[in-house]
Amino acid sequence: MTVISPTDPTYVVQPVPDVDRGRLRAAVAAAEPGPLLMALVHTTGDVSLLTEFRAMLDAERGEARTVAGRYPEAVAAEVRARALALLEGGMAPRLTVPDDDLFRRMAEVCVDDAVGEEFAAHLREMCGFEPARRHVPVTKAPPDGFRVIVIGAGMVGLNAGVKLAEAGFDYLIFEKRDDIGGTWSRNVYPGAAVDTPSHFYSYSFELNPDWSMYYPTGPEYLEYMRHVVDKYHLRRNIAFRTKVLSCEWVEESCRWRVTVQAADGSVQVHEANAVVTATGMLNAPSEPDIDGRDSFTGTVMHTAEWDPAVDLTGKRVVMLGTGCTAVQVAASLASEVGDLHVVFRQPHWMVAEPMVDKAVPEAARWAMANIPYYQQWFRVKTYWYAGDKGWDKPRIDPDWDADRPSVSAANDIVLRACLDHLERTFPDRPDIRAALTPDFPPYAKRIVKDPGFLAALARDNVSLHRASFRRIEPNGVVTTEGDFIEADVIIFATGFKLEFLSFMDVIGRDGRKLADEWAGNDPRAHLGITVPGFPNFFVTAGPNSAPNHGGGHNSVSEGHVHYVIECLQYLIENSRSAMEPRRDVTDEYNRRVDEALDKTVWRHGGTANGYYRNESGRAWISCPWRLVDYWAMLRSPVPEDHIFFDTTTEEPS
Repeated sequence: MTVISPTDPTYVVQPVPDVDRGRLRAAVAAAEPGPLLMALVHTTGDVSLLTEFRAMLDAERGEARTVAGRYPEAVAAEVRARALALLEGGMAPRLTVPDDDLFRRMAEVCVDDAVGEEFAAHLREMCGFEPARRHVPVTKAPPDGFRVIVIGAGMVGLNAGVKLAEAGFDYLIFEKRDDIGGTWSRNVYPGAAVDTPSHFYSYSFELNPDWSMYYPTGPEYLEYMRHVVDKYHLRRNIAFRTKVLSCEWVEESCRWRVTVQAADGSVQVHEANAVVTATGMLNAPSEPDIDGRDSFTGTVMHTAEWDPAVDLTGKRVVMLGTGCTAVQVAASLASEVGDLHVVFRQPHWMVAEPMVDKAVPEAARWAMANIPYYQQWFRVKTYWYAGDKGWDKPRIDPDWDADRPSVSAANDIVLRACLDHLERTFPDRPDIRAALTPDFPPYAKRIVKDPGFLAALARDNVSLHRASFRRIEPNGVVTTEGDFIEADVIIFATGFKLEFLSFMDVIGRDGRKLADEWAGNDPRAHLGITVPGFPNFFVTAGPNSAPNHGGGHNSVSEGHVHYVIECLQYLIENSRSAMEPRRDVTDEYNRRVDEALDKTVWRHGGTANGYYRNESGRAWISCPWRLVDYWAMLRSPVPEDHIFFDTTTEEPS
């Protein structure tokens, strides 16, 4: 008995004819009251519930509401009582997808917050109520022979495959590894997990009601992606163990010539009308060049090249790093190894996240799968408080004056929460608190959600070293502080090299090379996706497209794929062969990007060193816009911002 058919996307909601009253009662008790109330509105069609419960929420404002979005207990109890009375009679929704105005009203009561008009359509699509609305009129099907090549079979590549097929485009995905999943097939280190909530970090068209954890583990997320591959029959369009060597634009035919090294080692050439890169920006492991590494007699591993056959039980382990990966590894290994020494150059701001290691109760999973629209509204609430509510936190208030490195009142709230987490964990260890307190503002480097790292540091067998590696010796490491640490195993939790397609040759119009266009480690793109001189070449996860204030890579990637489909459909509808952004439009867009980022900690992050800024100090990763605003920019191409080509003319028009 499930609401969502395994053959249908999320937004195809079906009635549940036979209600298991025992399971319903348990599910109602476990459900979030805001999303549950919205499910009642759908089931009954009674929109007066919104006015009634809005009044209750307003009447209960006060000390009882210390957590944003949390319903007061009296209101939550009333929602659950109504749910039992109304849902036991059957769950056949009378209200499916409301119009934007009603949806916004529902959203405001669900999250107990003001929701702007601009969010209605955005939340409807991103939270699985309806498919993305097509903006370019669809009157023509792609012609025979029109092919799209996608590079990479991770989150974005699979999304592209689903949506290209849905729009009728022939496509082929090249994946250099022997499995799908991108980062989640590569990162198999102990404790590997997503630091975005499960019920948001998934495709909007394929919500998963059965997440076992509120933050998914790496293996579980990989299983979700495999489910998507199987359900949407993507595997037949994926060429595994196939590495793309180069992409070259052929002006006479307005097609891309893509050269690959196939699984059998042979070099092959494929042609395509368009290329979509879905390789991410963090590809190759970043391993520091340390003197004496080859002399080490033990085991050396980078977290991205983890060998699960290595037995760490009782071993002396030295790990370099304290970022998101390092804290997951340390929290997982502390009770297994003999000694764990964590060596790090610079700490991260670390927040307590009580749900990061919490399992989703079976009753809550039943509610997701069986109460119509409940999981969509649960996603709305999750997204709301993990998304644009954090937009102001990295922004600098020029009038802010504090004796600590925060840059605004909103930024200071995060800083104080992190300091409080340290204080509560180590009330009697000022030395540890000092070592783990950054001297730069929150968000200048990626915020870390603590998976149990601080608790692990309290163990007798775990030590901290505020330093780096000076050299490696046969039986251990010497730190830059002069300490020698004996080791059986060395772990590099040092992340990835940031590569914007520098690992392959891309040659566009007139022989120009993308490497030259992006010389000086300073890539630029229109909307973070397209580049002048490279027609029908779409870069997902491109420069200045990362939502570093909140949300998740999944939301932006869906926007990118949607934009690609709209561009291709525009070409089909207007009988054109190719398009690229105008140079002046691209320059103006990037001027606005830089202007907006100049007011953020990503540009002025104090002493923070990391990958958010390039060698010249430009913020080249972060997107300066709210998620909802960037989503709106990606609804469809603006024709006058582009130049177009076809095979019968030599000059662009």
